Amino acid sequence: MSRTSGVAAVALAALLATAACAKSEDSGDTPAPAGSAGQQVVQSAGATGPTCTLQSFGGQKFDLKKDVVGFSQSEKEANPFRIAETKSIKDEAAKLGIVNLRVTNAQSQFSKQISDVQQLIAQGAKLLVIAPLNSDGWEPVLKQAAEKKIPIITVDRKINAQPCTDYLTFIGSDFYEQGKRAADQMMQALGGQGEVAILLGAPGNNVTTDRTKGFKDRIQEKAPGITISFEQTGEFTREKGQQVTEQLIQSRPGTKGIYAENDEMALGAVTALKGAGKSPGQVKIVSVDGTRAAVRGIVDGWLSAVVESNPRFGPLAFSTTQKFLEGEGIPATVIISDQEYTTANAKESLGNAY
Repeated sequence: MSRTSGVAAVALAALLATAACAKSEDSGDTPAPAGSAGQQVVQSAGATGPTCTLQSFGGQKFDLKKDVVGFSQSEKEANPFRIAETKSIKDEAAKLGIVNLRVTNAQSQFSKQISDVQQLIAQGAKLLVIAPLNSDGWEPVLKQAAEKKIPIITVDRKINAQPCTDYLTFIGSDFYEQGKRAADQMMQALGGQGEVAILLGAPGNNVTTDRTKGFKDRIQEKAPGITISFEQTGEFTREKGQQVTEQLIQSRPGTKGIYAENDEMALGAVTALKGAGKSPGQVKIVSVDGTRAAVRGIVDGWLSAVVESNPRFGPLAFSTTQKFLEGEGIPATVIISDQEYTTANAKESLGNAY
């Protein structure tokens, strides 16, 4: 992704100055590290692309507290990431006094997500916050929203459309960078040598594409002794991650490392390895997300590292909206900071995972 510093980055960083810090559910008195648990933090060069104002968007100012606000969740909330994401939106809305928040869940069905958002538009939503299941196929929604000048903020995943025309901004992680960081952790875990398998995320979205490309590019650049000998989608689910790993154990018994593109697949891989009689750390696992179960897996020796992907979008989504309504320019892309969990910090950081 392109990165520019500029005034927009500073402006977006300032969005966070007034938002309260929210801790993980059981973090107790442990302070949340910057960029980790609690509110998301915009990278110093994390706001990119041309800015969009209320005037240039062509919209009308509305009352964030009283008007209808829609949040469209994409996936079944069996995944801790999605649970934390929805909770963050609901909690921040309650904190701000947003009384007409309407939340839908597509249950991992893209056609349902499209109809969910269309229904929110029909119900008079003045703002749409969307966690897209797929990056493509949003044309019907975008057309209807554009006709009514409804700003759309996408979180976690991008949609392939035009900012400040089809949607306002994307808020999320740098997924390509996450892939590179996961590769760095895998290189360290394997000492730069060995066969590695990739448990790919669900197809059809930029998260899978970017996390895969970042990992492969980094391995090719820095670790000629590592061979990527297997890759198959685990669809971002624990069950599928287990099934694919069971196949991997049979077909590629010499595999030394597994890169799982989310924690749920990594935990499924752990179950498969346990079933095959493997010992903790016998196959090095690196994943992306930062769920409490995965960080616990590091403590217990089953995972080597986890690159965080912070799901707590509520404060930043709503503070961005408020700035937009006040006439400030909002950049097309807002990249947040993510930490890493490793054997060096997992135990003390466990309370900050989600």
